[in-house]
Amino acid sequence: MPASQLETQTYCSLEELETIREKWEELLASYLLSTPFSTPEWLIPWWRSFGKSQELFVVAFFANGSQLVGLAPLSITRIRVGKMISLRLLRLMGDGSQDSDNLDLPVRPGFEDRFAASLLNLLERGRTRWDVAEFNTMPPDSPAGNGLRRLLMEKEWAVREKNTPASRISLPSTWEEYLQLLSSEDRKNLERYARRIEKRYATKMYRCSDEGQLTKCLEAMFAHHQAQWEAAGERGSFGSIERRRFYYDLSRQLLKQGRLDLWAIELDGEVVAAQFGFRYADKVFQLQEGNDPKHAADRVGFLLRGHVMKELIAQGVRTYDFLGGELGYKAKWGARAEHYLNFRFAKPFTQGAAYLQAQSYAGRGKSWLRRNLPSGAWKILHNTNVALKGRKTPLRENAPKEEKPSDQSAPNENEKR
Repeated sequence: MPASQLETQTYCSLEELETIREKWEELLASYLLSTPFSTPEWLIPWWRSFGKSQELFVVAFFANGSQLVGLAPLSITRIRVGKMISLRLLRLMGDGSQDSDNLDLPVRPGFEDRFAASLLNLLERGRTRWDVAEFNTMPPDSPAGNGLRRLLMEKEWAVREKNTPASRISLPSTWEEYLQLLSSEDRKNLERYARRIEKRYATKMYRCSDEGQLTKCLEAMFAHHQAQWEAAGERGSFGSIERRRFYYDLSRQLLKQGRLDLWAIELDGEVVAAQFGFRYADKVFQLQEGNDPKHAADRVGFLLRGHVMKELIAQGVRTYDFLGGELGYKAKWGARAEHYLNFRFAKPFTQGAAYLQAQSYAGRGKSWLRRNLPSGAWKILHNTNVALKGRKTPLRENAPKEEKPSDQSAPNENEKR
């Protein structure tokens, strides 16, 4: 092995992966871009729920024999690209179910270049295991991700890149400062609707803090989320048993660590809105929510978010991350547009490279049709193609994953995440 290369160890089961949990957590503590999506608390429950049809392929990189300096949490699955052709897709562990954002390749500072070179060397040596790679929702400033992309381009591999939207709020140090980010109408409505529900109902807003509250809050969120989407003629996320199981498994782990940010509002003892997120250092990541459509006129989602913002600011939280999806209604809360980096690559002169080239041609043709056809004709064409392929997911404009309906901060909004 060249002196610049790091030692590697591959883990192909959760049991094996658990043996490095302590070192994994130490690595994340040293990595400035760490988020919950790179932690064992996220990825291990995710794999239990969604990894059954995939092959686990997690590679740990060591220096000086035992120091974990980088981690590549990967998986391999088969995708069909034609009637008679399937390819082995290499992707980041956590990708594929539309639940994970900010997937990354955590690396200890000072080892970025060696890690990227060692990872590419490993992928090149093991190319008989995979055909095409797809690394999605990576932070645009990921040191390992950018280092790997540079090396791939230097070696003239087939590489395709795409940015997808995200957004977050930089929270000020006081509630009074934050209120200045809102419109005068929204500032008035926070007070007006709060007074109204307090007159009409016994009102309680809180953060889920024990197992006794967990089931009530989660079940309400699942039900309200489904009701919103089914009313819009869509399936929603929580019709899936696997996804509900994942949220329970994840929530229990986060609750024990004090990092679960599951907030609820009760009216007369019934949970009518819930917002699910989690905390990491001074950041909160907002993932899903559900608002009872029967209480749309009470603006319960709007009021709950206002309450959450006030509490988080008082607790010293400095970033509220809405994760993936268009800016939409989130701009009203002070969110700024961000983006994730998606990139795909394959060894040149392979089936994987040919697949990327074909996708590129198809994408350009699709972009032309989308630009030049009337929107109604484009939707008909798209959904006809979906039906012919036997898929059930309808068109979602500019949405790489399912978008959330709005928090009822304005009538008739239906922003998807």
